[in-house]
Amino acid sequence: MISNLAAGIQAFTSNAFLVSGERTVLVDTGANFDSTGMVREQANTLDAVILTHTHPDHVENVPQVRETFEGEIWGYDPGHPEVDHAIADGNSVKLGDHEYMALHTPGHKDDHLCFYSADAEILFAGDLIFQNGGFGRTDLPEGNREVLIESIEYVAETVSEELAELHCGHGPSIEGDAYRHIELARQAARR
Repeated sequence: MISNLAAGIQAFTSNAFLVSGERTVLVDTGANFDSTGMVREQANTLDAVILTHTHPDHVENVPQVRETFEGEIWGYDPGHPEVDHAIADGNSVKLGDHEYMALHTPGHKDDHLCFYSADAEILFAGDLIFQNGGFGRTDLPEGNREVLIESIEYVAETVSEELAELHCGHGPSIEGDAYRHIELARQAARR
């Protein structure tokens, strides 16, 4: 089961997805809301936190989550103070009941990762791809439009056209015809 802990929060934050199952994992912690309290409402334990990238709106709640659950924090850059363990491109990580492949997708930020489960046909896209062809900003430090386009291409070539769910770093998740939103983002980013 996947639930967005930040749904309905009226603060500057990213989405924070709690993935329940055999291994309970939080994908991004968000910012400016009590994500630990919201995790506790749905789960007794938290096995790990997986970061799509380290912009403040995605990691500000990491210290509270780490202190409360004593879980490990995984991300692309182990040199970042909020990352305990590295995930490299192509690594497999278990979220809930499914294995996900990590896809290194820079362009919005150098340490950006997406996570794709071929079995479940689910993609956690972070700030790379959004609903209706939206895509991540490239005007922040480490942003690069050409690299972002290459990352969207990488995702489009890796995931199945049968993608069932697309969970974005901001805005709503997409269920049904999710691959179309990747195609729209690819077209929009090229313009």
